[in-house]
Amino acid sequence: MAKIIVENNLVTVNWLQDHFNAENLVILDATIGKVIDLESKTSLQIPNARFFDIKKKFSNTDAPFPNTFPSEAQFQAEAMALGINKSDAIIVYDDKGIYSSARAWWLFKCFGHDNVAVLDGGLPEWVAKGYKVDRKHSKNTPKGNFKAKIKPEGIINLKMLQTIIDEKSRTIIDARSAERFNGEVPEPRVGLRSGTIPQSINIPFLELLENGKFKPVDELQDIFSKKLSKEQELVFSCGSGITACVLALGATLTNYKRISIYDGSWTEYGTLITK
Repeated sequence: MAKIIVENNLVTVNWLQDHFNAENLVILDATIGKVIDLESKTSLQIPNARFFDIKKKFSNTDAPFPNTFPSEAQFQAEAMALGINKSDAIIVYDDKGIYSSARAWWLFKCFGHDNVAVLDGGLPEWVAKGYKVDRKHSKNTPKGNFKAKIKPEGIINLKMLQTIIDEKSRTIIDARSAERFNGEVPEPRVGLRSGTIPQSINIPFLELLENGKFKPVDELQDIFSKKLSKEQELVFSCGSGITACVLALGATLTNYKRISIYDGSWTEYGTLITK
């Protein structure tokens, strides 16, 4: 099958099956565990999938907070080591349906690779449809020629966030659950205080999903339009920069354009800002 270009940011498992033999298709398993369950329990993978290690390869592990945005040089080197090429069409999934796959999608977007999409429903949907799976295993691939070119507007750091708060220049949306956002339950990360970023509003990322897949676009549009307008410039946050990217993907699917992620999210803000 000839090379393909992914025309949507979200694809179905049927689409992936139909394009499985495309010459430039790369499938990435971006599964991570949650804070309270750091290890994935799934021993299966989609055939030919390569492991996109968010925690150890595609984050700055020297940073004090988890999942910190890597440098351009690091991202390029690790993508090349995975055998990823500039012309590849990348499909990213995880074992929870929609969770950490959106973080991998956002990273590729921020480093200039637009030929990338998230697999709607991820591994659970692939299995439910009866498509072939393999046992997880590592696979050596020839070094790729991927080139990273950072788009800095996609990531907000703490200093930038403070300016946004002071100037009220953008709308900050928190993807955590309403209970966490309102301080009604403790944060799952041990020692992290409860609270919210000043002026932020709450759209829990799970509100965008149903049975591990995104709700239809018209329903997503309704969720966002109740709190946002298309003219607003948006900054998404969460606990540690993972599920904020689910909101970013949902907003992209509904044609919001001016989007960024606060990389440190509540883990950084709640640790460093005590008032």
